Amino acid sequence: MTEIIDGAALLDEVEAFHRRFNVFPTEHAYVAVALWDAHAHLMDALDGTARIAFLSPEPGSGKSRALEIIETLTPRAATTVNASANALFRLVSADEGTPTLLFDEIDTVFGPKAGGNEEVRGFLNSGYRRGAKSLRCIGDGSDQKAGFFPSFCAVAMAGLGTLPDTILTRSVIIRMRKKAPNEKCEPYRRRVHEKQGHVLRDRLADWTATLHDQVAEAWPEMPEGVTDRPADVWEPLLAVADAAGGHWPARARAACTELIKAASSNDEASLGVRLLTDLRDKVFCGVDKMPTAAILEVLLSLDDAPWADMSDDGQAIKPLTARRLSKLLSQYVRPDNTPIKPKGIRVGSATPKGYYAEDLSDAWNRYCPPDPEKSATSATSATPQVNGGEFVAEDASGTRHMCAETDTRQLRIAG
Repeated sequence: MTEIIDGAALLDEVEAFHRRFNVFPTEHAYVAVALWDAHAHLMDALDGTARIAFLSPEPGSGKSRALEIIETLTPRAATTVNASANALFRLVSADEGTPTLLFDEIDTVFGPKAGGNEEVRGFLNSGYRRGAKSLRCIGDGSDQKAGFFPSFCAVAMAGLGTLPDTILTRSVIIRMRKKAPNEKCEPYRRRVHEKQGHVLRDRLADWTATLHDQVAEAWPEMPEGVTDRPADVWEPLLAVADAAGGHWPARARAACTELIKAASSNDEASLGVRLLTDLRDKVFCGVDKMPTAAILEVLLSLDDAPWADMSDDGQAIKPLTARRLSKLLSQYVRPDNTPIKPKGIRVGSATPKGYYAEDLSDAWNRYCPPDPEKSATSATSATPQVNGGEFVAEDASGTRHMCAETDTRQLRIAG
């Protein structure tokens, strides 16, 4: 008679094993990691896999230890630090079966000093979907033939800093940090504890083997507001939680909601989206047009923004210029689908170059997060306004200051 395995109790044990050796930043992280361990045993039943990324600003935050524990709990775990794309493709297509790839020091692959590594990025981007393949040349010398190599496998990553957006959006992100003095965990000794992890790994294999059809046919209900790419990431984890039952479905959905929220609040938007958002919320604020000089004046005065010290194609650091502003905005289009470009703006007797809110409106609606204060129709104290041919700035005391329209290069924001 086949033993019936209590999936919820088994996941509790997996979570407890992590708690012995890992100090994660939130309770939700333990839930996500335990579900990820289990989902790695179900690659042949899933249409997609969630990458998981342990990231921190400083070394010594427990990222590598997290991978060490995962290594003991997942099938055919393979740890690498700096593998080539060709080696990764061959590893996934090996006869031994789909590996669980553990990528430590991922910052050496995608960090600021690492270069592009576009082939590895392509492997990680494509391999989250079943059936993903890449075309490669195989053979010796001049005897080369084209062949397709699969890239679908479970991938856990650990590194300093951040990762390319295309990888982050396919990942459950765990922001690691150094242990506080009151945070303790058990020292990990591989020759002792690896065997304990393998016992759990084998039990996970036995349990998930009974779930193949259930998980393959599952359509887990997503928490409200979780759609698109985040839903793709969390679907396999929620399917595992639902199969386990007990308290896991509720805990999994709470973790899903909170970790997605944390990722969206901690991740920096792309430079273009940040620019559009600052233009909407800090510069225009309901004004229908704005000269370039006035836009730059406001942007460069923002203390928590990147505009005052931008890199120039990876070289010198200098403030945002009119040329760079135009280049960034030209990536987006006006409502008529033409690129956003500066235009002449009639201000009294002068026509300085600038931008119209109506040209930016479509990009604001499509790319910017909702304005929490719904203040698009009211100006802020730091924003110059066009008023009857003159710029108007208002300082913190409410005093309105008029600036001559012909001297936009000398515009200064009061307050």
